[in-house]
Amino acid sequence: MASADQLDILITRLERAGEQLRSGELSADAAATLVEECAALAAEASAELERRARAGAEESESAQGSLL
Repeated sequence: MASADQLDILITRLERAGEQLRSGELSADAAATLVEECAALAAEASAELERRARAGAEESESAQGSLL
């Protein structure tokens, strides 16, 4: 799966979880579980963004090096 697709999937899952939490229809235990899942999803999204930032920096350095 492409990294852009992966990030979009994570964002969609976080948005859905937010909707569920705001609905007030979850039990306390279900809400707590969902919050833990959100934390894991956010960590995955953060790791993906970090990976993209590193890849972009490497591409930039590579392009600058070829200009010199």
